[in-house]
Amino acid sequence: MKKWFYIGLMLTSYSIQAQDFKTVHRDLIVVDGHNDVIIESILPGHDISNRLTTGHTDIPRLIEGGVDVQVFAVWSDDKKWQTGAFKHANDQLDALEKVLDKNPDKIVLAKHTEDINRIISEGKIAAVIGIEGGNMIEGSIANLEKLYERGARYLTLTWNYNLPWATAAAVEVKTKSNTGKGLSEQGKSIIRKMNELGMMIDLSHAGEKTFYDVIRISTKPVLVSHSNAAALTPHSRNLDDKQLEALKQNGGVVGVNFYSGFLDVTYEGRVQKLYRTHFAEKGDYTLSVTRQYGKLPANLQYEANAPLSTLLDHIDYLVRKVGIDHVAIGSDFDGIESPPQGLEDVSKFPNLTKALFERGYSREDIAKIMGINFLRIWKENEN
Repeated sequence: MKKWFYIGLMLTSYSIQAQDFKTVHRDLIVVDGHNDVIIESILPGHDISNRLTTGHTDIPRLIEGGVDVQVFAVWSDDKKWQTGAFKHANDQLDALEKVLDKNPDKIVLAKHTEDINRIISEGKIAAVIGIEGGNMIEGSIANLEKLYERGARYLTLTWNYNLPWATAAAVEVKTKSNTGKGLSEQGKSIIRKMNELGMMIDLSHAGEKTFYDVIRISTKPVLVSHSNAAALTPHSRNLDDKQLEALKQNGGVVGVNFYSGFLDVTYEGRVQKLYRTHFAEKGDYTLSVTRQYGKLPANLQYEANAPLSTLLDHIDYLVRKVGIDHVAIGSDFDGIESPPQGLEDVSKFPNLTKALFERGYSREDIAKIMGINFLRIWKENEN
């Protein structure tokens, strides 16, 4: 099996004669920088060793989709886990480890970039751990270090709630004043420790003030694991042009998020229209858009999903703004209810390779977007 190998910081390619996009896709190192299958399926007891009829992710579909490196997000809702979040994180890691122990011939934990080529050459998937939410360290650098020792290679500083040491985008946007926003002194200490450990700082979900505080003090390039372009879809979870320029200057990477609501400004209106047409007077119009979507039959959910072209539009825009070396993939599968048409689950990743070719991207550039850029920033963070 041919592959694009990432050795040191050099990309070396083996010539690919076949024009078939599936062959080309198989020859890439495909890295998805964010997937929530632990909280969605593994922790509730679903066996992802087998193909599931629910969710976006399981090992058979990862293999079918040609995914070589999967980042498994560890997540806990701040409101639910105001105490015990560190234990909850470890419970999730325990659950993931059981999956790995059951499938040693298919998937193996990677703690270092140097592990990647070896794992892939053995025909296995490399599992990487990301912690989505600083609440899980409970303000403790010792807990941060323990999670790093267990294999966590990035920490998303916040989810949708403020922490005592960092503020979140979902909260920051509600007030114009910068008072109390950004990193506290404790937060700055946590950032310095992450740099020291070689742990990537993930700024998806982070407030704008937090974003710039980190950019200012971090000695390593930062990751924005699953966010898009605010210029195309205005949302606090997406990055505006000023942030994108700062990310470019920092040398960081942004992973495109597959959620229809972060890709397409017409998505919510489309869901509401389909719900209204389908349920008419029997509908419950107090439901959120997310819950309305969940009530729709599968064919109407598909119709509501963002066209694949919107994802390509975000990739195009991000490449123009930050450069081809700074865009990656962070699907958010199993953390979203509505993926783009044609990317319904992890088995569909070859469709993205095909779409990138159809947009005019070269093999080299597709290799960067689909995996090399994520591996590069990870390596640059390692000590």
